[in-house]
Amino acid sequence: MQTENTAAPSLGGWLMAAAAGAVAFGVAVVIGKYGFPTAAFFGALIFLVVGIIVGLPKAPRAPYGAAVAPASVAPVAVAVAPAAAVMMDPVMAPAAVTAPVAVMTAAATVLTASQPKGLSGPRNGKADDLKKIEGIGPAMEKLCHGLGFFHFDQLAAWTASEIAWVDENLQGFKGRVTRDKWVAQAKIICTEGMDAFLIRAKTNNY
Repeated sequence: MQTENTAAPSLGGWLMAAAAGAVAFGVAVVIGKYGFPTAAFFGALIFLVVGIIVGLPKAPRAPYGAAVAPASVAPVAVAVAPAAAVMMDPVMAPAAVTAPVAVMTAAATVLTASQPKGLSGPRNGKADDLKKIEGIGPAMEKLCHGLGFFHFDQLAAWTASEIAWVDENLQGFKGRVTRDKWVAQAKIICTEGMDAFLIRAKTNNY
């Protein structure tokens, strides 16, 4: 059986390229009114482009009926292998499934809101001036009293889950605890004193 020698340059293709270059040269001179150097440049450019397209050798073709190696199958097998290993390996599969579940469970535990323990009234009948905390005005202070919060040490002791609960239950002021850093401010008042807090408050150094 004879096979076509597709690796050899195509003489007919280069002849076509030369003809196309000559036509381009003539068009550039006659219609475009270009000078000979510019027209020659256009002709050479067309010659090269057409020659590359039709004159250069093509990749050899396998004879009709020859087996073709399934090269495209390999990437698919590589891509599927990790998933298949997880599905079939009795050791890997439980770890792959339980690890994300454990992470989500831990995150849910942190984000679970729990109500802080409030008081029925201020200790010794006198509440702290919660308005000293930036972000708490008269209306907010009254709302805190309604929830049982009267003292700085109460706010300073809130955990992350308790902060989440208060943030959600400050009607009309949701999110203010976190945004205004109530807990950080209350901790400074409790640990460093009011005078030190007022100095730090001038620069919002909480």
